[in-house]
Amino acid sequence: MIRLLIADDESLLRMAFRMVFEAEPDMEVAGEADDGEQAARLARHLRPDVVLMDVRMPGLDGIEATRRIARDSPRSRVLILTTFDLDEYAFAGLQAGAAGFLPKNTRPQELLSAIRNVAAGEAALSPRVTRRVLERFAPQMTPGPAERHERLARLTAREHEVLVQVARGLSNAEVAAALHLAEATVKTHLSRLLVKLGLRDRAQVVVFAYESGLIRPATPDL
Repeated sequence: MIRLLIADDESLLRMAFRMVFEAEPDMEVAGEADDGEQAARLARHLRPDVVLMDVRMPGLDGIEATRRIARDSPRSRVLILTTFDLDEYAFAGLQAGAAGFLPKNTRPQELLSAIRNVAAGEAALSPRVTRRVLERFAPQMTPGPAERHERLARLTAREHEVLVQVARGLSNAEVAAALHLAEATVKTHLSRLLVKLGLRDRAQVVVFAYESGLIRPATPDL
């Protein structure tokens, strides 16, 4: 059963989400929050699998709430809801630790699929979409601190290669073809590098690669 926390300041929207989720046999709504402070607090208390997070809420906004949840409730994964699929909130949400973002006009079946993916440990969007967001907002990104480079040093040469290919938006099958590996081997390398880098999913791999300077926007090899 996937336990959900709905964070949105519009009560009618929360009600609509609850109706959709509770009609699914594998989902239940553990709680609702109408601002970011309450969302972060309930995430610590209820330990939901997935938090559906609006960004524009009174008081503490959804981005800072996402940052607190990623820090204090790492087992709860956050899906950011945005007005547009390439706005600054999507960018800030990824940097804050969200597993992905979705436009508010996403169809119910797509939303349900994204929630199931996130609950299973996957990102809620493709690395290619994540990369489009980061390409657009790359000028806002600051150079990665030395700590990131220390984490990179933990990787084997092959894990480093897989990291770069995943950060460029390739699927496991595409990485396997590019590096002449079996797809199962790529999955193993990806799982290991996620653990070594302290990352949770492919979306965070892309963010980490940009912040570390491994991938740069508008370079010829991209």
